Amino acid sequence: MQRAASVDDYIAGANAWQEELIRLRDILRATPLQEEIKWGGPCYTYKGKNIVGIAAFKSYFGLWFHQGALLNDDMNVLINAQEGKTKAQMQWRMASGKDVKPAIIKRYVKEAMSLVDEGREIKSDRTAPIDVPDELKKTMRRTKGATAAFRNLRRGLQRDYAEYIASAKRDETKQQRIAKILPMIIAGVGLNDKYR
Repeated sequence: MQRAASVDDYIAGANAWQEELIRLRDILRATPLQEEIKWGGPCYTYKGKNIVGIAAFKSYFGLWFHQGALLNDDMNVLINAQEGKTKAQMQWRMASGKDVKPAIIKRYVKEAMSLVDEGREIKSDRTAPIDVPDELKKTMRRTKGATAAFRNLRRGLQRDYAEYIASAKRDETKQQRIAKILPMIIAGVGLNDKYR
């Protein structure tokens, strides 16, 4: 799916789950949340804070609660889709229209809004050391200007690149990813800039 300019564009561009996305959107629009587009997808905010997003994939659609780890998940619907990578964000995956439960969604949204009112949030540790995989270090040393360009990137962008390579399971995949990102590093752009 291409990056959407509006929520209508996002839903129209979804290959599946359009009716379900419309239902989720209607539920969220019936709350005090503000509808926006962030990272190319629908995001709903409260007092300037990201609360929840909606998205569709091949086998599921769902909600992303940005501070979901703080929610009282009494219905056991939330999962961490990136275990070890994200601390706060949790997903609520749905596989059919029957999984859309308006009253429960509104309850979770209300609780998420109260977290903002209370000033409670999980902040990412931006000072933690960045563990750059050896394969990436070696390739950057062999490529003129790559190491300096990497050092000139913001820490968050450095972390994105390091985690992207470290998350590859096979050496072949790591090498393919390194070949893809090396020109981006040299150009001084972030891995996910196209989504911002």
